[in-house]
Formats: sequence, structure tokens, C-alpha cells
Amino acid sequence: MDSFCGASKASAGANVVNVNKGSIRNKGTHFWGERIKKNPKSRDLSPLLWKNLRSGVKKAKPGVAYSVLTSEVNKEIVTFEAPVFETQQADPGNVASIILGGGAGTRLFPLTSKRAKPAVPIGGCYRLIDIPMSNCINSGIKKIFILTQFNSFSLNRHIARTYNLGNGVSFGDGFVEVLAATQTPGETGKKWFQGTADAVRQFIWVFEDAKNKNVEHVLILSGDHLYRMNYMEFVQKHIDTNADVTVSCVPMDDSRAPDYGLMKIDNTGRIVQFAEKPKGPDLKAMQVDTTLLGLSRQEAMQFPYIASMGVYVFRTDVLLKLLRWSYPSCNDFGSEIIPSAVRDHNVQAYLFNDYWEDIGTVKSFFDANLGLTKQVGVTAIPFVSASEQYCGWGRSILSFPMNSKSYAISELHVYFMDLDHLAVKCWFSLMQPPKFEFYDPQTPFFTSPRFLPPTKVDRCRIVDSIISHGCFLRECSVQHSIVGVRSRLESGVELTDTMMMGADYYQTESEIASLLAEGKVPIGVGQNTKIRNCIIDKNAKIGKDVIITNADGVQEADRPGEGFYIRSGITAVLKNATIKDGTLI
Repeated sequence: MDSFCGASKASAGANVVNVNKGSIRNKGTHFWGERIKKNPKSRDLSPLLWKNLRSGVKKAKPGVAYSVLTSEVNKEIVTFEAPVFETQQADPGNVASIILGGGAGTRLFPLTSKRAKPAVPIGGCYRLIDIPMSNCINSGIKKIFILTQFNSFSLNRHIARTYNLGNGVSFGDGFVEVLAATQTPGETGKKWFQGTADAVRQFIWVFEDAKNKNVEHVLILSGDHLYRMNYMEFVQKHIDTNADVTVSCVPMDDSRAPDYGLMKIDNTGRIVQFAEKPKGPDLKAMQVDTTLLGLSRQEAMQFPYIASMGVYVFRTDVLLKLLRWSYPSCNDFGSEIIPSAVRDHNVQAYLFNDYWEDIGTVKSFFDANLGLTKQVGVTAIPFVSASEQYCGWGRSILSFPMNSKSYAISELHVYFMDLDHLAVKCWFSLMQPPKFEFYDPQTPFFTSPRFLPPTKVDRCRIVDSIISHGCFLRECSVQHSIVGVRSRLESGVELTDTMMMGADYYQTESEIASLLAEGKVPIGVGQNTKIRNCIIDKNAKIGKDVIITNADGVQEADRPGEGFYIRSGITAVLKNATIKDGTLI
């Protein structure tokens, strides 16, 4: 019996080959059982197949389909089926990120009186710019631009000290470049950045530079958000949907919806309507059924809006087209570029289903910081175990899943119910972890290496708090508070619900003694001072026997001459301010 062997490499369509008495002819192309028009550029496989039939295939190769044909069959149709193609994988080497850090940050005043908003300290030892920078690095994105404009000195210094990716030898083509607002030729080049889109437009020539020609996608990030995100999952969704623009979004409740850009999407995830910070009837018109995002019916009632995070990914050619040609006079992404692009581009929504906070106001900044320390207790949960290991009373650091979240067992109360069967009944006091944590070995957050000594604590009471490195705490009480680097708390100090940023430098013991002898106040918090519901900025000098509690519940106050402001009921002590001994606020 004669036999032949045919071989063909897999292609986009299935090649149907007609074999009849040694003759082979390509009969067209089929894909998933549907006949489609043959690609005029496709190669005629007849000569190649006939050669293989005559010479035979001596060794199988991966990715090649083989079929054995016998001469006893007069006519045989052999179909070389196409493989299931893998989706194009996002390559971080083809992605550049632009972090917007040039806003004036007026809503975050007075914390932005002497610094840019991304340079505001957070979490005891970080700055807001560390969040998007670390997310980029953890995502493998090493082409990073930072646009700056207002009060950029401390921001530039922090970036230079922290994120030096070298000269291209050790980090390949990675870089971190600060693009500061500057004057360029022409009338428009004499203006400051007029908005987020205008800031990118003024430096759009950067992406035409030779070293950036392989950038296929551009991430637009904000420098004042708190979240942990893998940007490459975001970019992958952008690629999978063949989007021109993709907007990262979160479900939003009624109280905060007016502060964000809101959108409506269809069942494919495409954005069909976008409104920036709508009010009144326009706000109500943007309500949607958020169960399509995977929320439960109860959650959908609580979060009836889809809000933009202000985080976008553009195809590079689309970004250039939108900024240069389509909308050259539009200055803002959220209020102008995105709503306009929705009409004639494929603008997709990407649901970010994790913690995210816009640090746009003093209150949101304060709440986000204290949220890093807060734990929610769940008590009186019965549990029955037949294991001896639970006998007795004590504390445990065990954890287990409950409602898809991780809870830590902080207290364990046990007694025997049945000694014969060693059945043990327990009550757990459960503590839910904070909504956001900096502690994650897989995705660490980076900041400036300060090389400070460990914190020294002398007979203190510390509850639900974060104490940064290089601090000195003496016989004080710290509860539900954050104590920043190089902080000094003297004996009798009570710190409650307070965010203390710390200091930029140390004062020696002799300097402190000299200042006290002269009746002056050193950096830190003096003896027997009571502080509650307060933000203490860098290098603040607070004397002894001071009380800062805002007992009268004042919501707004401007007292720069006395060293503090009050915003949303929160007292903010200014950077380098001095609060004299015995002051009552």
C-alpha cells in the first residue's frame, strides 16, 4: 500500500487541500467552519505541500500539522485546522507612564502651601508620589515621566534621591525624567500648563524622540491617589478589547459621586457616555445598574455610579492624534478629551476592584492616613473545635478566610463542653485588617532611603498606631495615630487620632537643652501636651502643656499667624510652625 505524508504550518485559517491521485490544489480557506475570502497576500502552499509529499517528513517539528494519506482513497479532503490563537501579551517595555504632579492642590491647602501635592508625606515615611512610582516599578514599567509645575522643589529633590534608575546600563532603556513646566517658542509656549491634557501636549514631542519610538501605549497617572495596582493587567485589558483609550473606574456612592467623572457603559464595557463632575439632574442621569460590574443587588444600591479614577491608558498614536489634531484646544482629560473621544473612538472601562482613594482634600488625606491604623472588631463569634490545641485562654495570630477577606484572631476565649470528646467552644474576637496596607512583600512601596536608627520607646502606651523610624518616645500615649520619621514625644504627651509627619532633621540634646533654657520650643511635642484630631506638619515645634482638641467643633478657621488652620474640623499645624507653651486650640 502506497502512502504519502502531507505537512502544513498552521495559519490564521484552515487550509483545505484536495488530494486526488497525486495532485494537490488549494481549494480555498475556511475559518471556524465559515468560508471566508482568501487573503490575496496568502502564500500558495501547493508546491510546498507537493514537495513534502514526495520527499516525506523525516522528523516532526513543533507547530506543524501532519497527515498520512493512502493511495487506496480516490479522493480525500484533509483539513489543517487553525490553532486557537493566544491573545497578544502586554509588554511593559512598550509602555510609558506619565505622572501628573503639577496641580496647585488648593483643596489640600495648607499642606500644599510649600510643596507640590505629590510631595505631601503619607503613612509616616512615604510621599504621595511614591504610590504611582512604586506601582509602575512593581508592574515592570520603567519609562516614567513626571510633569511638575507648582512648588516642585521638594518633589524634584525626593525623586532625584529615590528613583535614580542609572544611565541605561543596569536598567536597560528604563528612566525617570522630570518634565517641568517651561517656556517654549511660540505664543502658546509662553503659558503655564492649562490643564492635564495641555501639560502632556506641551511635551508631546518627547514621544517622537528616537529612544521612545517603541512606546505603543501611554499610561496617564495621577500623583495624589492611594492604591495598589498592577498596571499591566490594566494595559492587557486595553489590548484585549482593541481599545483606543481605556479608563480605570470604581463603583461610587451618592455622597462622593459629584466630585468625579461619571460614565455609562454598554454590555461590552465600552463607554457610551461620560460626564465630568455632574451636579443636580445631570448627576441623577448618570446613575446605572452596577450589578453589571459584578456587584450584588445590595451593593449596587449603595454604589449606583461608575466613577473614573483619573487613570487612563492610550494607544500612543491615538493620544498624539487627539491632542494635536482632533482637539488641540482642549486642556483637560477628564472634562474635555475623554467625553469627546467617547463619540468616535473605542473608549473602554476597566473596573478596578480594590481599595482606591483620591487624596484631594484635607479630610480625605486625614481619613486615609488614620485608616492605615484602624481595625474593625467583630465579637462574640462561637466556634466549636475537637482539637486540644485550643484549650486555655490567650491571644493568637491565626487567620482564616471569611466572606473572601482575611481576618486576624486577636483574642481567644475557650472552655471545655464535653471532656469525653474534647469538644471545645470558643469565642473569637476578630479584627479585620485595614483597607490598605503598605506591608506587602510581593509589591513593596519604595521611598527615599534615610538610613535612620530604630525608634526608641521608653515606657509608652501605643495602641493601633504606626511609629516610623528614627523617633524618640518617652513615657507618652499614642492611640490611633501615625508618628512620622524623627519625631520626638516627651513625657506626658497624649496623641490621639493624629497624623504627625515628623521632621527633616534632628536637633541634638545640647541644642534642645539650650532652646529650653532660653524659653524657646524645640522640634517635636513638649511635656504634658494633649493633641486630638490633628495633622502636624514637618518640623513643627509644639511646646509643653499645650491642648489641641478643637473642643468647640470649629469647622473652618484661618490662623496662620498662630501657626495653624482648621479644615473640616481637623486642626492642621503648619510646617515649621511654633505653638508656644500653654496654648489652647
